[in-house]
Amino acid sequence: MARAATTLDAFNAVAEPRRRAIIDVLADGERPVNDLVERLGMTQPQVSKHLRVLREVGLVSAHADGRRRIYRLEGRALRPIHDWVKEYERAWEERFSALDEVLAEMQEDEGEA
Repeated sequence: MARAATTLDAFNAVAEPRRRAIIDVLADGERPVNDLVERLGMTQPQVSKHLRVLREVGLVSAHADGRRRIYRLEGRALRPIHDWVKEYERAWEERFSALDEVLAEMQEDEGEA
């Protein structure tokens, strides 16, 4: 039985920890495969496999530099993830603000005692 595709979009692609590690390294700038292999402690075939998935969903692009392929993070492809998390960020901020108010009230009560 064929395996279902798990990398149809950015969400699925970044669900895999090694792909997130590649994204983290590429966030610092363009890198050739061998640099990624060295930095991540993975084999070249593993890195290439994950880069292929990241390219297929548009998170990474590549260009040739002589015989080497240089990979670059395409941040725009992370936008759906950013937008989704942003909704939760609003809820977290509201909760943190409420907590700040409770803590301030507690400190005032301690100061008065």
